[in-house]
Amino acid sequence: MMEEEELLLKRKGQVIKGWDEGIKTMKKGENAIFTIPPELAYGESGSPPTIPPNATLQFDVELLSWTSVKDICKDGGIFKKILVEGEKWENPKNLDEVFVKYEACLEDGTLISKSDGVEFTVEDGYFCPALAKAVKTMKKGEKVLLTVKPQYAFGEDVRPAVGSECAVPPNVTLHITLELVFWKSVSDVTKDRKVLKKILKEGEGYDRPNDGIVVQEQVIDGLDKAVKTTKKGKHALITIQPEYAFGSSESQQELAVVPANSTVYYEVEMVSFVKEKESWDLNTQEKIEAAGKKKEEGNSLFKACKYERASKRYEKAVKFIEYDSFFSDEEKQQTKLLKVTCNLNNAACKLKLKDYKQPEKLCTKVLELDNRNVKALYRRAQAYIQLVDLDLAEVDIKKALEIDPDNRDVKLEYRVLKEKIREYNKKDAQFYGNIFAKMNKLEQAKAAKQETVPMTIDSKA
Repeated sequence: MMEEEELLLKRKGQVIKGWDEGIKTMKKGENAIFTIPPELAYGESGSPPTIPPNATLQFDVELLSWTSVKDICKDGGIFKKILVEGEKWENPKNLDEVFVKYEACLEDGTLISKSDGVEFTVEDGYFCPALAKAVKTMKKGEKVLLTVKPQYAFGEDVRPAVGSECAVPPNVTLHITLELVFWKSVSDVTKDRKVLKKILKEGEGYDRPNDGIVVQEQVIDGLDKAVKTTKKGKHALITIQPEYAFGSSESQQELAVVPANSTVYYEVEMVSFVKEKESWDLNTQEKIEAAGKKKEEGNSLFKACKYERASKRYEKAVKFIEYDSFFSDEEKQQTKLLKVTCNLNNAACKLKLKDYKQPEKLCTKVLELDNRNVKALYRRAQAYIQLVDLDLAEVDIKKALEIDPDNRDVKLEYRVLKEKIREYNKKDAQFYGNIFAKMNKLEQAKAAKQETVPMTIDSKA
């Protein structure tokens, strides 16, 4: 490459388009000849006095090294240049708590803010918006130089002086050296941010407790859910909102009284656990025994009004015996009874949880095994009433009363159904009555317009 051209490129602070295109295809240490046509060089105007118009240029180029610069937001607002590579591959997420060191300067080198260690939640951010956006792209131990445009710094606002930090004028670009020292992973256990688990110490391996693990029955739902996502040896802080803790009632615990609507915090270490055997690891008799055990666990949870957890136990019980092709005739009778009982009990759970579509499905499964099961007809009718499918509810209730005419619960539900039917008939009558009244008014108005308008005679004619 000509010395003059090299000086020209440095002075302009940019390279011709052909260079841009060619260098992107090279590897470190590669030596190449670039032949660049005028349209990718200096075009019709050239670069007097060194380069004439419409000149094709040749360059001998060796790529010694490069520094990767990433446009984080894809809009030129934040450029990230890696100074020190990080470890592994993970990046912090929105809920994670990061610990960083940083130093922020104006373009002229004036120091405006510095910290040798500060912790913040990624989604909450710190100092300026660029820090939160940058750490989400970084690895543990990574150190970067950020070039931050005003829209990701302080925009048109003036940042006043704070303590030893000087004021920041409006519409300035910042240079921030940022190091991600470490972070604490925070996971949303229930996907509604009401049970959060912050890792204080990582666990071992990949195994976690499965749904079959038995946690003490007095444990609140939020803790039960969090424990099932925890590896052996892991140490975590769990934050549980009232909905998954003690709810809207005051609760007397061993060490203290928990006020109503309290958020509670648990520091938990998973010392060990024994995973329950999966269905495919069991012989037929063991499957039946496991299903029976899950059914009893579900019954205990139902009595304690823990309907969601009870439902999971009944579902697990049915899974153990779902496929019965290898069972003997006697075992098939046992599994049939277990399936009927567990599906009926699960339907009762779903009704309590107001998940009305599931009882319909569960009771239908029971009726496929026993078409005269009054409880299945009764609970399916309850679901149909809540789903406002009143005709189907009436069919089930009438059939249940044919089988068991003296069943008190079914009779009471029939009264509920009849009242619902009366309510809906009344609403329908009002609805159609209003429609007919409006139609009648429209007809009257239309008829009035069509009446003959009296003619006037010009007496002077």
